[in-house]
Amino acid sequence: MSPLQIIEHPLFKAHQIEVYIKRDDLIHPIISGNKWRKLKGNLSYAKAKGLKGILSFGGAYSNHLHALAYACQQQELAAKAVIRGEPEYLTNYTLSWAMHWGLEPIFVDRQTYRQREQAEYLAALATQFPDYLIVPEGGSNQLALSGLAELVEELNQQISFDTLMLPVGSGGTIAGIINADQCQHQILGIAVLKQADYLRNNINQLLSTSQNQTAKTFNNWQLLTEFHRGGYGKFSDQDCLRLAEFIAQTGVPFEPIYSGKIVLALLDLIAQGYFPAGHKIVLLHTGGLQGLGGQIERGLLPNEFIKAVQSHLPSAPQVQ
Repeated sequence: MSPLQIIEHPLFKAHQIEVYIKRDDLIHPIISGNKWRKLKGNLSYAKAKGLKGILSFGGAYSNHLHALAYACQQQELAAKAVIRGEPEYLTNYTLSWAMHWGLEPIFVDRQTYRQREQAEYLAALATQFPDYLIVPEGGSNQLALSGLAELVEELNQQISFDTLMLPVGSGGTIAGIINADQCQHQILGIAVLKQADYLRNNINQLLSTSQNQTAKTFNNWQLLTEFHRGGYGKFSDQDCLRLAEFIAQTGVPFEPIYSGKIVLALLDLIAQGYFPAGHKIVLLHTGGLQGLGGQIERGLLPNEFIKAVQSHLPSAPQVQ
């Protein structure tokens, strides 16, 4: 069970809001946050079916592929990944570790990568790799939902709250939480990419095929699409400086692509009076801190932010 902690901030006090954070970033030093939650059911299924391994998709700095490689290595499963990019990326922070844990990369161009959800392309991969479970980009499928149900059970044991906030990339995490929560709380997703309205359909599709329920059963969630900070992987130096200040005030590390965007959205929403006084909010920290290694490697982060997270930077331990 990941810990829950209260976080203090002058804005929270001024608006009489209580804010807690579910520290899923502390689940494991390598497979942290929602990546582990979503992979757990897929790994169990692959083992139960006697499959050789898992094949999935991602970019050259993917948190999902980083976690997949290590998880498969630990479960004695093979891991393959269709990667958008060129073989030169193999030496970057993320993929060098993934390769260390046995990931077999399949590099494709952007045009080919766009086919990753098309039935014909997936059928061809299934024919080429018949002993592999094919898992979507980000790990968002039906098998992922059970791991998120465990998260909801943990929260219900830890705290009584009004709203759970989380970043949304592919939709699997929020769908699993909505499904398990069964309309007990408000679920507020913050889309981390531009033009993310399509995610509502993805989420509804996952909900509709779960436990023979319809998506209309769930009326307690929202997806806010205006807090993406410029798009997926996009953020400004000002965003980073605001995050650095928040990290210094709370002692909790965030990165600017996923977890940091819910922090900035929360601050903006509270300042706008979005939540009533007395509201109790839980932020879900979905991990992904390994991504800081690649961002620093590429010179994407201002020095002030690097200083704020320096003591929190993950150093992946050697596999025994």
